[in-house]
Amino acid sequence: MGALPEWSAEAFDADGLIVSVIDGLHERGWSVTPDFLSPPIVAGLAAETRDAWREGRFRHAGVGRGEGLEVRPEIRSDRVLWLPDSASGLVGRYQGMIESLRQAINRELCLGLFGFEGHFAVYPPGAFYRKHLDQFRGIGERTVTTVLYLNEGWDEEDGGQLRLYVDPQDETRFVDVAPIGGRLVTFLSARFLHEVLPARRERLSITGWFKRRS
Repeated sequence: MGALPEWSAEAFDADGLIVSVIDGLHERGWSVTPDFLSPPIVAGLAAETRDAWREGRFRHAGVGRGEGLEVRPEIRSDRVLWLPDSASGLVGRYQGMIESLRQAINRELCLGLFGFEGHFAVYPPGAFYRKHLDQFRGIGERTVTTVLYLNEGWDEEDGGQLRLYVDPQDETRFVDVAPIGGRLVTFLSARFLHEVLPARRERLSITGWFKRRS
């Protein structure tokens, strides 16, 4: 596919961040956008995440949903804290940007996205998430995955990359994305297998999904 047509002024933010996301989704089904949020906001969200962690509000992440939900540490060993539908403060600011992104995706790519769900995720040192798709079996609501990283001063040797398998026909083709603070990764949930590689230090993110009515 070619590049998207030129947008009207209200269709993107001043830095062209939303344009970057949609161009990637349009052309290859995934995008990596640096500095989606400014360093002070990233630092504030990271501080809120650590405060919630110290308060014991995180829970072991599960696999599956409903009655089939299981904690399977051999598959995933992260901890999660779900976001409220409408928050205040820095989380609310992030949700506002995500809502702008949802509207732009619908306007330009006609995906019929109607809502967003997301959670903070903490991967303690050594934690991982094995290869998987972000859709439940037989349920196609989750359409676009978003991952915002909150890690300051992340180095390549810290590990913890998101490995995105970019060719469904060839699992030797993948890209590794380092979880650098402020970086936003988006991809089509039903298309791309992916995994989180173990990290040598605590790894923080906000993971979410734009949903479509089933």
